Amino acid sequence: MKTHIKSSDFKTKEMFPGVTRQIIGHDSNLMLVKVSFTKGSIGYKHQHAHQQVSYILSGKFEVNIAGNIEILHAGDAFIAPTNADHEVKCLEDGIIIDSFSPMREDFL
Repeated sequence: MKTHIKSSDFKTKEMFPGVTRQIIGHDSNLMLVKVSFTKGSIGYKHQHAHQQVSYILSGKFEVNIAGNIEILHAGDAFIAPTNADHEVKCLEDGIIIDSFSPMREDFL
């Protein structure tokens, strides 16, 4: 397990048009991911068995969790419960920091 991580270690992967993902760090129990969005891009509706807490670092997003929709801004956060449908729509260019437990093996 790497204990010190530099931004130059982050590999960027395009997920969808206007959405890129960078794994910041992980071990088997926890993963931290930086997701960058351009205005109008979508993190499409999905669900997973992982616990997720996400922090809006910058921008403005429409966040839909199991049909509960709210507009969130920089400094806000959300929790996507295990197996709950969730989706984000980017209203202003922004970055979301996602944390998952356990780590998302499907991201590697």
